[in-house]
Amino acid sequence: MRITYFADIRFPLERANGIQTMETCHALARRGHDVSLVVRPDTHTPARNPFDYYAVARTPRLTVEYAPAGGPALARRVGYLAFALGRAAGTGRADIVMTRDLAVASLLLRLPSRPPLVYESHGYAPDVASALPMLVSTARPPSTSKLARLARRESLVWTRAEGYVTITRGLAESLTKRFGNRQRLAVVHDGTRIPGTSDASPVSSPVPGPVTVAYAGHLYPWKGVDVLVEALAKVPSARAIIVGGHDKEPDLARVRALAAGLRVDDRVTFAGLVAPSDVPRYLSAADILVLPNPASAISSHATSPLKLFEYMAAGKAIVASNLPSITEVLTDDVNSVLVAPGDVEALAAGLRRVAADAGLRTRLGDAARRDVTEYSWDRRAERLETLFTDVVVATR
Repeated sequence: MRITYFADIRFPLERANGIQTMETCHALARRGHDVSLVVRPDTHTPARNPFDYYAVARTPRLTVEYAPAGGPALARRVGYLAFALGRAAGTGRADIVMTRDLAVASLLLRLPSRPPLVYESHGYAPDVASALPMLVSTARPPSTSKLARLARRESLVWTRAEGYVTITRGLAESLTKRFGNRQRLAVVHDGTRIPGTSDASPVSSPVPGPVTVAYAGHLYPWKGVDVLVEALAKVPSARAIIVGGHDKEPDLARVRALAAGLRVDDRVTFAGLVAPSDVPRYLSAADILVLPNPASAISSHATSPLKLFEYMAAGKAIVASNLPSITEVLTDDVNSVLVAPGDVEALAAGLRRVAADAGLRTRLGDAARRDVTEYSWDRRAERLETLFTDVVVATR
């Protein structure tokens, strides 16, 4: 099958969006499909090779194409959208076009002739846009006209896209309740590399302490790392490794200041932003891995965090927020300990419980490692392939 994947992002991208995009496309290529990934050029000098950056093997079945998009942000966006339209409508069309970009999807649906479209939703866009200013320090409140525009796009794509993917069951149920039932709807969670496909030799930490807690991911407030730092202050025997935080964003400085203010900075190692292939090494250095998301418009029902599956693959005990999106994958006292979201005392109690019981840590870690085999990138590609086949058959 010939698949074109549109992602209007500079590439490679350090965020989870870039990792998920590359891993999904590479897994589809491994299954024998010819995949063209259409992105914007890297802004680093010299430009980074995405195969090297994401540590995936080069394959002739996966081609990374760069749209000629430059200049200010608006010009880059317009340039990419124009290129995507031409690419989808041109000769040598794909059998399937896929994107997680709502604007790209809604524009492609207006073409008079095009390949079948599969859209992957990561949240109802008006709700996400409204919530972001309260969750991400750099986000600005959306205008009323923008929210209306996003709502129209959501309705159009739900109604007319030949295939539709959500990353959680809760999101699928929410969209179905809002727009009604639709055909060829699949719930496909995110994934991870299964142990053995990457080097996970643990890094060492200079911070003394008998038990090490780790967090890996972005440091936006809605991710809950602030809750983790506050909980750490209530667990004086624990140390922590925090992986993530972009130098050009204010979040790393905010979390550092919080740790200093709580006088736990001597027990926290801030690793900063590391290459995706290096993350498993940091997770391997920990005894407990933490997913501390507070409840929010994004995290409660519409997130399938890559760190969740990376944690499971590491085979370490997980302490996570008891949110519907998380409990689609994790079960309390089976492959994790679940605690009230956003509750510092509850997270601290969960950490103390797991830290004090080595047998519990082993049992939870073993169960998580066993269960994660259902969430490999290859399993994700297999589920997408099933949907793609249904779409192609239905549109012949």
